[in-house]
Amino acid sequence: MTAVVDAAVEVLGDVGYARATTAEIARRAGVSQGGLFRHFGSRLDVMLAAADRIRSRQLVDFSEGLGSLDGTDLTEVVQRLRRATRAPINAAWYELVLAARADAELRAVLEPLAERYHGEILALGRALPIAGRLSPVELDTIVLGIVHLLDGEALMASLLPHPEHEDVRVEQLVRILSGQPLY
Repeated sequence: MTAVVDAAVEVLGDVGYARATTAEIARRAGVSQGGLFRHFGSRLDVMLAAADRIRSRQLVDFSEGLGSLDGTDLTEVVQRLRRATRAPINAAWYELVLAARADAELRAVLEPLAERYHGEILALGRALPIAGRLSPVELDTIVLGIVHLLDGEALMASLLPHPEHEDVRVEQLVRILSGQPLY
């Protein structure tokens, strides 16, 4: 089952949701389609398992990254978050999110997982030293705002990159988090 889920994540990132067939997932996992369907009732079940794998890997990677920081280096926090949003595994998450926009069945199964994922991201944000300076609503809004900003940046970087804005964007985010004026 692990090989199938890992293959599904890989296929999503490589060829996208629309072309992520169970045949291709089974081929990459080294199992037959029958073997795939012995563990999963449908393609949708495979996609949900892949989404959950992405969520858990990203959270572990980001948590470990935050745990390795010395002190409060907000620039490094934002840069680590940017690296997480640009990680190849996150491309698979974006594929699922974009497909869910037009696929009601996928949206219905992905929404609770996305809610959990956001809750876990917010919990990480609440553990940051800046958390005590903001109300919970302000902190949650800023944390998710930064995640969404960097998600959008990651999506557009492959189509229309603007590297000249990237360092400036990090500096602005750090200023916001530090309570400094932008200019």
